[in-house]
Amino acid sequence: MNITIHSSFLPHTDPDASLAFYRDILGFEVRNDVGYEGMRWITVGPAGQPDTALVLHPPAATPGLTDDERRTISELMAKGSYFGVNLATADLDDTFAKLQASSAEVVQEPTDQPYGVRDCAFRDPAGNMIRIQELRPAAH
Repeated sequence: MNITIHSSFLPHTDPDASLAFYRDILGFEVRNDVGYEGMRWITVGPAGQPDTALVLHPPAATPGLTDDERRTISELMAKGSYFGVNLATADLDDTFAKLQASSAEVVQEPTDQPYGVRDCAFRDPAGNMIRIQELRPAAH
């Protein structure tokens, strides 16, 4: 089998704020922006990687959710513990400096983790945890 990751979903609470974060701060391309019944789905992805995308979606759009479930999702999103994504960059310090200079909420400065990666963390406007790992040169 040859399976790839095509898209992952992250909820948003404010589509315009999420669009500004992913497009203007992270530099992602906008691939699709669709509205339906007052809700909005925005597909973004890194330049040069047309087969990999994030779909920013309204969390309440899931059919069959109860009011209690919607409330729980909102509470988890507010804490930043509902969804997240791991990204990667070749220059973590430069990426961190650019994000820190923006409106992004810093959760963790660049840190060497005991499990072998160096990373930092931010929250997007919806509270999603965005971890950015430093790419290390491949060993030969």
